[in-house]
Amino acid sequence: MMRYVRDPALWLTTLVVLVAGVWPLITRSATTREDMFLILMFVTLASSLNIVLGYTGYVNFGHIVFFGLGGYIGFYLIAEKGWHVIPAALAASLGVVLFAAILGGIILRLRGAYFALATIGVNEAVRSFIVNWDAVGGAVGMEMNFSRYQDYGGPMNALWFAYILLLIVTLASVLLSYFVRTSKFGLGLLAIREDEDAALVLGIPAPKAKTIAFALSAIFPAIVGTLFFFKNGNIEPGDAFRLHMSVEGIVMIMLGGYGTVMGPVVGAATYERLRGFLLTSPLFKNLQLAFAGVLLLLIIIFVPSGVVGWLRNRFPKVRRILA
Repeated sequence: MMRYVRDPALWLTTLVVLVAGVWPLITRSATTREDMFLILMFVTLASSLNIVLGYTGYVNFGHIVFFGLGGYIGFYLIAEKGWHVIPAALAASLGVVLFAAILGGIILRLRGAYFALATIGVNEAVRSFIVNWDAVGGAVGMEMNFSRYQDYGGPMNALWFAYILLLIVTLASVLLSYFVRTSKFGLGLLAIREDEDAALVLGIPAPKAKTIAFALSAIFPAIVGTLFFFKNGNIEPGDAFRLHMSVEGIVMIMLGGYGTVMGPVVGAATYERLRGFLLTSPLFKNLQLAFAGVLLLLIIIFVPSGVVGWLRNRFPKVRRILA
């Protein structure tokens, strides 16, 4: 336990997220809050995806299905059943983790491109199922009566409440990523990433370890999905299961440094600022995904280890503070 307490990498990463996340609470700026909400959301999604992509080497193009499915479960419980957002988010997370554990036990038998293609199919299958399910609004989705926000002191207070919850969730996702990476279990995942067959020979239960990692990666995206759509007041299949968000998550991880704890934080924050600039630029607003593809290509060619990985390799003295 003392090893974790004294680890500067743990404190630096959590301090960066905490300081950035608390800033909107200090300034009380709604604009800053909305900007930081997106950054924290992508940090959480990237850190969660990194547990599978970075630690096991399995490229999951369907990671956003956990976000969308969790959003639907949580939003339904809030809007239709009158649940408070906290138990609704926890119930959504539990349901999605069970879904991920069952799904992982099936599709993680595949490797490489076959696994990647299967995850795309899962996302599209779940989206199509939701589109054709009238109980959750079908293709139109669901809307929440604004009277629900009175339980939180009104719509404005509900927005700040959702933001505070997201900050807590983001910190928890970073801590989970750190503890997985530095644990014996995490070492087994890294061994699977380097050579799965060799890991099996060494006695690492690869199928079980991969399934657990897959389930762990689903915990916080489900909660984030609930908070995001609770804040928006409505949910639609097109917004909940955007495949390009999984692609962007991969870009964030590769940009910051896959297999590191700090990498997804750096990559998500950097890419989200770039994404915001592209979306608001009259010249580049329709080229966002093209830039993401080009950026991913450049990273793989020139800086395959990402920003944090490059710093760790270039300056060995910083390795203790850049996990």
